[in-house]
Order: sequence, then C-alpha cells, then structure tokens
Amino acid sequence: MRFSVYQVSRKGGRAKNEDRMGYCYTRHAGLFALADGMGGHPEGEVASQLALQTLSAMFQRDAKPTLKDPLRFLHDAILAGHHALLRYATDRGLLDTPRSTIVACVLQGQAAYWAHCGDSRLYLVRGDKLVARTRDHSYTELQEAMTQAGAQAGVVPNPHQFNRNVLFTCLGSPGKPVVDTAGPLLLQPGDKLMLCSDGLWSSVSDPMITEVLGERPISDAVPELAERALRKAGARSDNVTVLAVDWEGAEDTATTAAVSTRALGEEVFASTIQASLAPGEVPAEMDEAEIDRSIREINEAIRRSSLKRS
Repeated sequence: MRFSVYQVSRKGGRAKNEDRMGYCYTRHAGLFALADGMGGHPEGEVASQLALQTLSAMFQRDAKPTLKDPLRFLHDAILAGHHALLRYATDRGLLDTPRSTIVACVLQGQAAYWAHCGDSRLYLVRGDKLVARTRDHSYTELQEAMTQAGAQAGVVPNPHQFNRNVLFTCLGSPGKPVVDTAGPLLLQPGDKLMLCSDGLWSSVSDPMITEVLGERPISDAVPELAERALRKAGARSDNVTVLAVDWEGAEDTATTAAVSTRALGEEVFASTIQASLAPGEVPAEMDEAEIDRSIREINEAIRRSSLKRS
C-alpha cells in the first residue's frame, strides 16, 4: 500500500479535548479511526481513547498481515470497544458509563471498508465528487430518511424537527450499539478519505468539504477545513478533529506522513494509537508535536526493518 496521512485536532471552545484519532497498519492493511467522547457523560476522553485502543489491539491481533473479513472485523472490534467501556464503568463503580461515537476505516487490497456508530463521519471524495458519506445515528438524519421515504410513497412529512445533537446509539450506551458497515469500495489513485468529528461537519457543509478536499492536497485541505469550522462556530466551538488519507496520491511528503508499506516485514505492525493504559491512568492528550514525533518513530522503525531485510 501507499498512502499519505494528515491529521489535526483542536480543542475549540471546550474545556478539554475529548476527541481521539489514530491509525495503524501492516504490510497489506491499514486501519484509520476517530472517536468523539460524548459530553453529558463522565470521562469522555477515556471513552474515546479506550475505543481506539480496543480497535488497535484487535487489528494487531487479527491482521496477519491482512484481515480475513474486514467488515466483520470492524463490527466486532467496535462492539468490543463498547464492552470495554461497560467494564471500565463497572470496575470503577461509576453511576454512568463513559460514552463515545466512533468511525473507522480499513484499507486493504485496493478497497475501502468502513463502519461507524454515532455521528462521527467518513467522507470519500474522488476528484470533485462526493462518492460516499456515512449517515449519522441521530434523530435528525433518521427523520430525513423517513421523510424521503415518505415523499416517495406520497406521505406528508412531519414538520417537527429533532435536535441534531441527540443520538439514538453510541458506545457505552445501556443497549447494544447500532454499527453500520459499508464496503468494499474499490479505490482509485488520488481518492481522499476523511474521518471527522461533528465539530467539523456541524459548521462546514458537505459541498464545502467536497470542494476543499477536491481542490487541494490534504496537507492544505485539512487545516483549512478545521479553521473554517472554528471560525464559524466561534467561542462555543466543539472539539474539531480531522484525519484524512490520500490513497496513492501525489502528496507533498514534507508536510504529510507519506507511507509506503511495501518494504515492511510480514510481522511488522505500526501504530499512532497510544498503547494500553495502566490501571487508573487517564489518557493524556496528544498535541501536534507528539503526533508528528509518533509518525517519525514509526517511519524510522520501518526504515530499520527495511535495512534488515535488504
């Protein structure tokens, strides 16, 4: 595989950043994920971190170096993250369980597979076209889908509008989460996939996201979209987190994490997702410098592995 990655996370107007993102890969498969800890419930930053750690650990276990069934993996790994949150709350005697949304994508064999729970989104842009976008697990999007179906059947829609922030499923909820999966979708060189939290898409429209991603390299498009979201939302901005991937595109390697896995050994695993926490430890926020350092360390490990093999 060959891809470029650019990621950014901004706290916005919130007291802390409860979003988490990261990616990991083997020689023939890559996992990209983003989680948004939910306000109104305890320890949102723990919820998002545990969800990503669970995904990463299962990917390392199952990708040898490919996943037998990427969609089944995504579904099962997301549910495993849900159960990890339930155990976390039980072990600590919490009255409420930490909760999180999640969106994750596997790239393998020239194809993309993805899954999500909640309202963190995935966008796939090809040229100037929006090829795919996840549908939020919110009452607003549910109502829109019902309205469209009703219009086709000649039914007058209900004028009542739900609050877009109200989700009907998430990780850590009392009931079993709804996990939607999609794929495989064959990729073309230059395709761009973007994972983001609702802090971005709630302030920047789908047409604008498509336009900016289509016209610019991800190293320009991602920070531009994040800044637009922050400016529009103002002092009350939510956390804004974005992770974008350019599949076999011509990215500027000086400003992006350009990755070629062809030189990797069959057993090599690389990840920007933090390792498991010690008992009672709270996940620390990763700033841009820490993310960049993690990427450099991964690339150096790949270089050393390649030298040993040559």
